[in-house]
Amino acid sequence: MQKTNLKKYIFSKGVDQYFADVYKASLFIVRFFKEAVRPPFHIREIINHCFEIGLKSLPLITLTGFIIGIVFTKQSRPALEDFGATALLPSLIGIAIVKAMGALVTALICAGKVGSGIGAELGSMKVTEQIEAMEVSAINPFKYLVVTRVIATAISVPVLALYCSLVAMLGSYVNVNANEATSFITFIQNAFSTIQFLDIFTSVTKSILFGLTIGLVGCYKGYNATQGTRGVGKAANQAVVLAMFLVFIEEMIVVQVYNWIRLY
Repeated sequence: MQKTNLKKYIFSKGVDQYFADVYKASLFIVRFFKEAVRPPFHIREIINHCFEIGLKSLPLITLTGFIIGIVFTKQSRPALEDFGATALLPSLIGIAIVKAMGALVTALICAGKVGSGIGAELGSMKVTEQIEAMEVSAINPFKYLVVTRVIATAISVPVLALYCSLVAMLGSYVNVNANEATSFITFIQNAFSTIQFLDIFTSVTKSILFGLTIGLVGCYKGYNATQGTRGVGKAANQAVVLAMFLVFIEEMIVVQVYNWIRLY
């Protein structure tokens, strides 16, 4: 009887904590959108974070995108060769990369690199009471630390996603040219022949949503970190896991909405 009551208590406490976390996260998101439209806007700080998030991620994005283009092309060729449809390979690569892989791969990379960095940085500031010190100095720490980072992430991720798609297409062309001796112009024409404006618009929209999610999750976990240095590591880890999970959920929802729009 006591074990049953203990299990019920633990379960009830866990459910209560879950809804409390959801409520706190909702208030955090609402506060972000309120602060984002109020001056001052700290443009210089946003530019600095765009440099840290975007430009410093280019080497990793370049390498990953190029490898994805080569590997995906090599794996797709045998299946098309069985049906004698190797000529459709550029179109297949263009659809796969522009519609899904470019934005999704970039978001996952940024969730691991940027999300953990934001969570650890804000978490260390929280546990060392630097955020409280900013409040004493008449500075709005939420606007200066959170809003600028989230906006910079929302700006940088779409740019990185488009760049990743371009590099992946270049990697695919290298493989296609090595096997079929296809010219670059012919490859690009075939790759973009089946891509519509709605596809590019959807990819950019997804990337902006992914950027907002990564920035908000990283800032939320870091801004609410506790338990000293142990809490910093926990905040960084949770930021990565939760951001990746939400990115996959958002990808599924956006694809469904996109397919619904195409039908109607």
